[in-house]
Amino acid sequence: MKIFAIGQNYVEHNKELNSKNPTEPVVFMKPDTAILKNNKPFFIPDFSQDLHYETELIIRFNRIGKNIDPKFSNRYFTEIGLGVDFTARDLQRKLKAEGKPWEVCKAFDNSAVIGNFIQVTELIDIQGIEFHLDINGKTVQNGNSKDMIFPINELVAYVSKFFTIKIGDILFTGTPVGVGPVSIGDHLEGYILENKMFDFYVK
Repeated sequence: MKIFAIGQNYVEHNKELNSKNPTEPVVFMKPDTAILKNNKPFFIPDFSQDLHYETELIIRFNRIGKNIDPKFSNRYFTEIGLGVDFTARDLQRKLKAEGKPWEVCKAFDNSAVIGNFIQVTELIDIQGIEFHLDINGKTVQNGNSKDMIFPINELVAYVSKFFTIKIGDILFTGTPVGVGPVSIGDHLEGYILENKMFDFYVK
């Protein structure tokens, strides 16, 4: 199983991190050891003093694919869910400044929270999905897939140019504006529309 992730896919998020808007999707990967599911608690690692949440729509592939045409991308998934791409922001800043890869700040153990999924058929338009994150009962991040720089079907096609997609692989589609730090004791609840997709604590 592979986890693909997309960076810098929302204009306002790029502004908050002082990043330029990309001209093509920014792709990185996480290993299966990064997966955290079933609402298990997230334990802040001791190597970071600035651990951030990034709430993202995710899709789970149900077919094998390679070099997929964007107009056929929707044939390769039937479910959309919500997850969190945890990022060691202090390590990321250091690595970016040194021009080094991001794996240690993005792909560490339990850094990919995977919540529940809903059927695409329950949604009117995959490029009009509202989602949000609440921490301790307060909404801290709001997003809508209509604001993506690269829409979901284009992301699927782009990733499949370089990697063979297999059944069960996951794609994180990027985070909107509003990322921020988490602390021990925080309670995170994620929603697509009014559907609660995950509910867990930070320890």
